[in-house]
Amino acid sequence: MDLAEAINQILPQTQCTRCGYPACKPYAQAIASGSADINRCPPGGQKGIEALARLTGSVAKPLDPSCGQEQSLRYAWIVAEDCIGCTKCIIACPVDAILGGPQRLHAVIPERCTGCELCLPPCPVDCIELRPWESAR
Repeated sequence: MDLAEAINQILPQTQCTRCGYPACKPYAQAIASGSADINRCPPGGQKGIEALARLTGSVAKPLDPSCGQEQSLRYAWIVAEDCIGCTKCIIACPVDAILGGPQRLHAVIPERCTGCELCLPPCPVDCIELRPWESAR
């Protein structure tokens, strides 16, 4: 396994783009090539940074605040009575965790949702909320 793949396996695979890359794999490749720092992944948090530091032989440092802040893992929840079925959230979801069709009720599959928040901005009626993982069980 090459370094980029090993780095990619440490990353949380949220595909959130907060690191500035379009997905976790391009970020892993950038770290491996030396063009990105290891502290740009809020979902991975400090534990992820420390694991990346051990793997790459780098010094662990705090999360880059320009990428966001570390939070507990959450998943998206669509408030059914407010959803207008526009499909914008479905299009935005990088992991196909949202089910639905045009002018139909949408729903999130919690087990697939990575909590990346990419579905929030395109929603025209603000009917998506993030819930802690504990409530999905």
